[in-house]
Amino acid sequence: MARESSPLAPQVEAFLDSILHERRMSPATARAYGTDLAEFVAFVEAKAERKARLGDLDTLMVRGYLASLFGRNDPATVSRKLSSIRSLGAFLVRRGLREKNPAKLVSMPKRGKPLPRFLSVDEAFRVVDMPEGDGAAALRDRAILELLYGAGLRVSELCALDIGDVDLAQRTVRVRRGKGGKQRIAPIGDSAVSAVHDYLARRAELAGKNGRLDVAALILNQRGARLSTRSVATIVDRASRAAGTRHKASPHSLRHSCATHLLDGGADLRTIQEILGHASLQTTQRYTHVSVDRLMSVYDGAHPHARGDDGDGD
Repeated sequence: MARESSPLAPQVEAFLDSILHERRMSPATARAYGTDLAEFVAFVEAKAERKARLGDLDTLMVRGYLASLFGRNDPATVSRKLSSIRSLGAFLVRRGLREKNPAKLVSMPKRGKPLPRFLSVDEAFRVVDMPEGDGAAALRDRAILELLYGAGLRVSELCALDIGDVDLAQRTVRVRRGKGGKQRIAPIGDSAVSAVHDYLARRAELAGKNGRLDVAALILNQRGARLSTRSVATIVDRASRAAGTRHKASPHSLRHSCATHLLDGGADLRTIQEILGHASLQTTQRYTHVSVDRLMSVYDGAHPHARGDDGDGD
């Protein structure tokens, strides 16, 4: 019991000294540990209304501390602070001052996935319209961009398409090799139908020097073979640079743009889930955060009360 009531602060100092001199960590790293642990000790003392003791370092106290950090810190910062406390706990176990490391039982907070980047409607239109000319390669590039943005295809799905997978009369694309081996039917608009139609009329011109032509593949390279995903990424990047988009566009950001613009246009999440081929609705729900942020931005800029207008006038 006497050990449990021993002051915690001196043990923190001993731990910092050990990582600096025994484990040969840099002074900057030791200072970072020291800052994290000083904040934890301050939290403990505020809760206990006395100096922190070894016995205060328990699982409930650590969980309470982490809970106090959420909302004020990002998950990466919270994870780092927990790691510092875990290292202190391991040090105390090695010194025989604790039987178990109480922080070891506390789970790391999950890091939220970053929200997907997307283009504005104007940017997306500029990118899709960027390929110029009526040669086979330019028409192919236009069809690629239309399908990525118009149908929200993954780049791997686009490259796996065969001619028979596109039904221009029904305005649909059959994705036979979707993520997880799942198949789906994705609708396409008039613009994509027109782009694919024009490309197919000149597709045979992409035959290689030896006259070889992949008779099945929809999207061909300059040698008449199925186009690679890397080549598609290069085509998108080139169009993005020429269009002057705020952020570098990729096949995936065109897919994200498709989903976001569908949501902004009033499509429900279940429909978007089917179009994109998401296995879980939770994946599709990420786009609601993007659109809500945009909604609030428009509201703050347009609503007089949000702007702080005094209400005088009409």
